[in-house]
Amino acid sequence: MNLTPLHQFGTDLLSKYKIDSTKKDKAFSQQFLKHISTIENLFDEVYAWHPKRNEAFEALLVTLIQQYKERADVFLKKDIKKSKLGHWYLSNEITGMSLYVDRFSENIQGLQKKLAYFKELGVNFLHLMPIFESPEGESDGGYAVSDFRKVATRFGTLQDLQNLIADMNTSNMYLMLDIVLNHTSHHHEWAKKAKAGDPYYQDFFYFFDNRGIPDQLDQTMPEIFPESSPGSFTYVPELNKWVMTVFHHYQWDLNFSNPNVLVAMMDTILFYANLGVDILRIDAPAFIWKEIGTGCQNLPKAHTLLRLIKQCTQVTSPGMALLGEAIVAPNEIIKYFGTDKYTANECDVAYNATQMALQWDALATGDTRIMLKAQHPILQKPYGCTWISYTRCHDDIGLGYDDEIIASTGFDPYHHRTYLKNYYAGSHDGSVAAGALFSVNPKTNDARISGSLASLCGLEKAIAWNNAGEIENALRKIILMQAHSMFMGGIPMLYYGDEMAYTNDYSYLNDPGKNYDNRWMHRPIIDWTKNEQRKIKGSIEYRIFNETKQLIQIRKTLPILSDFSNVTWMTPHNIHVAGFIRSFENKKLFCLFNYQPADSFVTWYTFKEHGIRPSQLKDHWTGLTHNVGNDNEFFILGGYQFAILEVIS
Repeated sequence: MNLTPLHQFGTDLLSKYKIDSTKKDKAFSQQFLKHISTIENLFDEVYAWHPKRNEAFEALLVTLIQQYKERADVFLKKDIKKSKLGHWYLSNEITGMSLYVDRFSENIQGLQKKLAYFKELGVNFLHLMPIFESPEGESDGGYAVSDFRKVATRFGTLQDLQNLIADMNTSNMYLMLDIVLNHTSHHHEWAKKAKAGDPYYQDFFYFFDNRGIPDQLDQTMPEIFPESSPGSFTYVPELNKWVMTVFHHYQWDLNFSNPNVLVAMMDTILFYANLGVDILRIDAPAFIWKEIGTGCQNLPKAHTLLRLIKQCTQVTSPGMALLGEAIVAPNEIIKYFGTDKYTANECDVAYNATQMALQWDALATGDTRIMLKAQHPILQKPYGCTWISYTRCHDDIGLGYDDEIIASTGFDPYHHRTYLKNYYAGSHDGSVAAGALFSVNPKTNDARISGSLASLCGLEKAIAWNNAGEIENALRKIILMQAHSMFMGGIPMLYYGDEMAYTNDYSYLNDPGKNYDNRWMHRPIIDWTKNEQRKIKGSIEYRIFNETKQLIQIRKTLPILSDFSNVTWMTPHNIHVAGFIRSFENKKLFCLFNYQPADSFVTWYTFKEHGIRPSQLKDHWTGLTHNVGNDNEFFILGGYQFAILEVIS
């Protein structure tokens, strides 16, 4: 067989690095040669005219080979097992929890001892917030990384992490870790060498001799943290230069127009894969490509780089999925799953941040019309990809849906957003929420919302008021919100502490390294004495833990809740109720959520509009069976209640 020059080059590299292409390494060799043309095409979309193109492309291919050779047998076998499952991350049997290791269990060894806790709850997928080395006081919650391969001392060691992963594998648990592609800490080795005058490493960042180009870029680049870090450039006195710092002054943006940066970061990505990471969370991928005259977000070459990374991981670590942490407008986030010939071949997973924010909108207003109007772009997600579905995470809540959607439902966008911000900040008359505004932009009055699930649902104030009725409402709201995200489609990701109804933790105000950032109020330090209350009937912790556990168990018993792109929204016969249908083969599941404190009435006709006329429905939440009534009769849903209704006849 005559090989193309590229395939001959690839074959020669495999031979040079002693890859057994006929026996032991046959599967890798086939994948390597299968993807090499696409890898080159994507590489050349970005770097074709770069003077170091040829040597960088070879270095990239060699990185794939060398990291494959480092891959442990246990993970090679796991790759094969996952490939037999197809898109393994679509399964209804996966439920995750996101947590800060030190705030949850002090360190990695402590976390290892808590694996039984996750099993008790039903969680089998952990997202560990950043654990690699970052400078104290300039860490941005761990996203200012000073060493991508060294676990921060306060968490333990790399060996501790490997021991945890080994135990998780034994328990059939999955792991997600973060990688920050956009920037490093200014204490990273590359930044230190750049600061010392090394031109090779200066080219790893965006340096400018004067304010000319930075001023041009600042005209079109939005400020990420206008309060604490205005502008996108920082002066470096050691070099008498300006460096790009889109996030904080201590986070230097990596220059991906230099192919050596791509190779170095690809090597790091595969290092994480070889630790045993199941999903790699790529932080802030929208920012990785910069061009003058643009907002430097969501640019086409950012997508090209992500597609290239996906191709490379498919070769070397095919069992590892990629999550693109792009918290952007709905029409933009869909693009991170890939478009055109790369549809469903860019990022495998993304955050359904829009749906999360829409749920908070509905909870504050008792009105689901905006939620329903905003669903069209969300439903464009291609089959084979999935969402992270969640109500809270470590970050703030941004109201990232279009003004046009708000206006189309009859609300004034400015006044509606103002109401939501005031409601959750607790400054609106009658608000039971106890949150705070984050990153207020004085120029635009734009702001985002901080606060824990329980505090935003009213539990903090209700307990302070000793108001039994409001406590009950708050507990119902917490589970309503969790149930909606649990059954919506995607991987449900609980946020640590929410399974125990933790309210805001204000201890961050006493820490100079955190007190400027009110997001720390919803990053609690876990009190394991409090968590023991989950065993005491009648306690808030008992109720929320066990109801959360019940949600997880329901999901695991219903394969229809796997993400087969099988969500159909129901006609909104009642503006207070959001409803959707999950369908698979000959089964149907109606999921309804009442976002007002009073009973809501839904005509039985609602259940007959989608090709079937059911006669009996079983509610998996209450265990009750309902006979479907006449069209002029109603299914009644209690205040802040929900129903998971399977058609049984």
